Amino acid sequence: MKSSQKILILSGLVGNIIEWYDFVIYGYFAHIFAKLFFPTYDPVVSLILSFLTFAVGFLARPVGALLIGYLADKKGRKPALIISIYLMAIPSLLIMFLPTYQTIGISAPIILGILRIFQGLSTGGEYTTSVTFLLEHSHPNRRAFYASINLFGAILGILIGSFTATIFHHIFTEEELLGFTWRLIYLPTIILAYLGVVIRKQTYETPSFVKEALSPSKGFPLVYAIRHHKKSIILTLFLSAVQGIAFFTLFVYLSTYYHRVLKIPSDQAFFINTVAMIVLDLFIPIIAYFSDLYGRRPFFLFSLFLYSVCSIFLINLMLSGEFKVILISHLGFALISSLFMSILPATLAELFPVKIRGTSFSLLYNTSLAVFGGTVPMVCTYFVEKVKLLTFPGIYLSVISGLTLVLSIFLLPETNPQKTKD
Repeated sequence: MKSSQKILILSGLVGNIIEWYDFVIYGYFAHIFAKLFFPTYDPVVSLILSFLTFAVGFLARPVGALLIGYLADKKGRKPALIISIYLMAIPSLLIMFLPTYQTIGISAPIILGILRIFQGLSTGGEYTTSVTFLLEHSHPNRRAFYASINLFGAILGILIGSFTATIFHHIFTEEELLGFTWRLIYLPTIILAYLGVVIRKQTYETPSFVKEALSPSKGFPLVYAIRHHKKSIILTLFLSAVQGIAFFTLFVYLSTYYHRVLKIPSDQAFFINTVAMIVLDLFIPIIAYFSDLYGRRPFFLFSLFLYSVCSIFLINLMLSGEFKVILISHLGFALISSLFMSILPATLAELFPVKIRGTSFSLLYNTSLAVFGGTVPMVCTYFVEKVKLLTFPGIYLSVISGLTLVLSIFLLPETNPQKTKD
């Protein structure tokens, strides 16, 4: 592999590792943040408020997608990606040294919410822009594989976060975590942010953008998409909704679900999540490789069907409370997710032309993720712990996947360049 290709791949990996490690580590330590920044007499209310701050970061994603995506379409993919790293790293370092509610009162959760908003702005542009960046640098016959590198990096970042949570909960008591120890979870940001900036400054702009820059589009990219790519917009919103609900139910919320509902010890809950994440990440490039050979559409239809018919069943199995059964059920979810998530990045990018790809892909994907994915922990916590509907996570995923499956059967085209004209 050429050194320039290695740099491109590393640029996609390191940026998404930073973004997603920092963004989801909050979710894994939600119960700690709840006690430190949202103290109330009702622990469930504290947890919901903590997850609300998690959702606030997601609600900022569409704004970040609009700003960074538009910058990527007008000024280039490279400068947009460098800015996104700074927007995540600086707030993370500030959170690391942020005084708690006990020290500065109501100012603590307010400042925390503001910093989470800035992180949301960053995440809103990082993932989709980096997907576009690598996809446009890749050979048409390797698009899904190269685009999946970003997802591989994102999941690796989340995996590192899950591993960190597992180690911290195994080594430290809750009292120690509530002390100074929780601040140490943000240390990886310092090194990774520095490496990310250095690597991305060595990259070069995508050939597709350079070519299109000679005849730039007029007007706002999303307006053009609304006029000429209505089906692509609908598909992007629904497919992204499935991605959001599936990912943040299965790989963020369930750790809390295991501990609070199934009474699984925290270290075991995070261990299950870590193993499932490893399986998912290992299968991502493999499935992407096969989708470059055989197309995107078959994998989408099959995975959406499996989500629809298996989600409630697998959650019901978990209710047994047995460690092995929970682990096997979670691994089943991981395998289904690999079929869907590995090909989503390339497909959504391929649905839009180069001139409007950055803005359209980023804004639509992140808007749907904000509405459906960002609210998953809060919504699931309410229905599971207040309404006592213990199978709600499976019901939610099953219903949305079923609707998207029907829509995809009629509207989803084959976007693989080997199967259709680019």
